[in-house]
Amino acid sequence: MKLQLFKTLWGHSSPYAAAAEAAVKARFQGLEGPVPADKVRQSELLEALESQNLLFIAEISTTGFAVPDPGSTVQDHLDAMERIIERSLPAHPIFFSAMAGSDLWEFHESVDFLTRASEMAGRYGIRVGFETHRSRSLFHPVITKNLLAEIPPIELTIDFSHWCNVCERLVLDELPEILSLCASRVLHIQPRIGYDQGAQVPDPRAPIYQTFVDAHLRWWHILWEGQQKRGFHNVTMTPEFGPDGYEQICPYTGKPIADLWELNVWTGRLMERKFEELMVV
Repeated sequence: MKLQLFKTLWGHSSPYAAAAEAAVKARFQGLEGPVPADKVRQSELLEALESQNLLFIAEISTTGFAVPDPGSTVQDHLDAMERIIERSLPAHPIFFSAMAGSDLWEFHESVDFLTRASEMAGRYGIRVGFETHRSRSLFHPVITKNLLAEIPPIELTIDFSHWCNVCERLVLDELPEILSLCASRVLHIQPRIGYDQGAQVPDPRAPIYQTFVDAHLRWWHILWEGQQKRGFHNVTMTPEFGPDGYEQICPYTGKPIADLWELNVWTGRLMERKFEELMVV
């Protein structure tokens, strides 16, 4: 089993070619992000991937981006998912990662959506990891456990940083059965390090955040072992320190506390060291 690292396109404002070059320079194996609706931008993305021989994970946001559109229905989300799948297929993604559903729906609505979304993925012959993301249907560990008991056996994109924020603690240490459930369903991992008051510690390199780094490493190890038991040849991880309020800045100057790409490369190197140390590959 090998570790494959992906550069997130979230927060990357330069041309796709520059993102691809940065990924190669950092020894990452691919890019992760949404395929744009604009045809010219689509072509630029495909050219960047091909020119650098990079893998691609296509992102789906079922309405909105991180947060769903207000008042959006189950059918709205299904329609958005199908549109995004169809425009993403020419990029030949190895799989899709979906910020899907809404935390404001009734439980039965999320069951309906995830059941039909799973069926849609089957019709298109694709793999989809449904992300454990705030504001989406899988926003909370216990609700996720209950949903997984009611729907087809979907796979997950795991980002534990959101659950740390939602529950205001290192909650997976209290829920070993849910951690094991995640290990049995994980398709992809987004290793951002969250803490009790946010989904992104300001700088994971700082000693003050070591407790949170160590907790996430424990949890990711369990996920890796689950993937190994399930016969995965590759573990895919996208370090995802990003902007949009996640990034801490000086309130008067707007100067970031740390460079996001530096943090993501640092996280990638940490993953490589721990994977080599902990896993029999």
